[in-house]
Amino acid sequence: MEYAERYRTVLRRFEQLSEELARPENIRNRNLYRTLARERRDLEPAVDAINEWFALDARIRDDRAVVESSGDPELTELARGELEELEPQLEEIGERIKLLLIPSDPDDSRNTVFEIRAGTGGEEAALFAADLARMYRLFAERQGWKVEQLGANTTEKGGYKEIIFLISGEDAFGKLKFESGVHRVQRVPVTESGGRIHTSAVSVAVLPEAEEVDVDIDQKDLKIDVYRSSGPGGQSVNTTDSAVRVTHLPTGLVVTCQDEKSQHKNKAKALKVLRARLLEKARREQEDEIAAARRSMVGSGDRSAKIRTYNFPQGRVTDHRIGLTVHDLGGVLDGDLGGIIEELAVAHREELLAEQTRGSGAGKE
Repeated sequence: MEYAERYRTVLRRFEQLSEELARPENIRNRNLYRTLARERRDLEPAVDAINEWFALDARIRDDRAVVESSGDPELTELARGELEELEPQLEEIGERIKLLLIPSDPDDSRNTVFEIRAGTGGEEAALFAADLARMYRLFAERQGWKVEQLGANTTEKGGYKEIIFLISGEDAFGKLKFESGVHRVQRVPVTESGGRIHTSAVSVAVLPEAEEVDVDIDQKDLKIDVYRSSGPGGQSVNTTDSAVRVTHLPTGLVVTCQDEKSQHKNKAKALKVLRARLLEKARREQEDEIAAARRSMVGSGDRSAKIRTYNFPQGRVTDHRIGLTVHDLGGVLDGDLGGIIEELAVAHREELLAEQTRGSGAGKE
C-alpha cells in the first residue's frame, strides 16, 4: 500500500534519528546534535499521527475481513457499522499527516530581526507602532524568548516612527514570519478632540537573523558615519559622536543606530540589522514568488495594503488573509497572539500542500 510504505519510511527515519542522537560522537558535535534533534522533534507530531493511522487501518482491515467471511449476520452488521465510522477517520488522519510532513523552512529556527514603522496616520500611527512593539514583546515573554532593542526613532508623545529589535529563542522566525505586513488600527486617537474614529497603519517586517557566515560583508563596501545621538525634537542626548550610520554601497541599504552610548556597540547593532536585511535580499532574489508576496504584504504603510485590522470600538482583531476575527482585542494587545499565529501556520501548510498537489498533478500529465 502506497501510503503505508511511505509512513513506514518516516517511522524508520524517526528511529534512526533516535539512535544517532544517542551516539557519543554526535552528542559531542553540538551543531550536528542540534540539527538531528530538531529533525526528530519536527517529525514527532507526524509519527504520532502515523501510529494512530496504522492502528485505525488494522481495525478497518479486521472489520473488512469479518464482512467478507463471517457467516454471522449480526457480527457482519456490527463490522459494517464500524467501517462507516472508521473509514472517514482514516481519511482525516491521512490529510493531517500530509500537512505534518510538509518540510519546514530551514530559517524557521533562526532568531528574528523585527522592524516596526509608522505609516499612514502621523502621530497616531507612531503611537500604534508603540502598541505593537509592546504586544510583540509580551508575546515573546510568553514564549520564553529574549528581546533586545537594536534601534528606535521616537516621537514626543512616546510613539515610534521606527523601532527595530532582535528576538532570540526557539523557532522565533518560524512563529513570527507571518506577522510581516501592514497592520491597520481603527480608534479615536488621543490627539483627536472631537471623538472621531481615525484609521492609521503601521508596517511590520520580520527578517531571519543572519550570521556572519551567512552574509559576507566586505568592509570596503561600507560607508560608516558617526554623529551625536538626538532625541525627540532633535535635542542632543549625547555629548560624544556615538551614533552610527552604516551604508552598504553596493545595495544602498542604510542602517542607523544610536541607542547605546558606545560607538562600538551601535556599530555592532547596525551591522546585525544590515546582515539581516542583506540575507532577506538574497532570499528575495532566489525566490521571486516569495519576494512578490512579501512586497505585496509589507507595501509602503498605506492603509489599503492591510493584512490585519485592530478595531477598538468593536473590540476585535481581524486577519484578512485567512478571514479570522478574534473578539478579544485587549488580550491580543497583551500578547495573546498564539491562536492567530497557529491559524496562519495551518493555512500556510495547507497552501504548500495544495501547491505540491498541483505540481505532482502537472508532472503526471
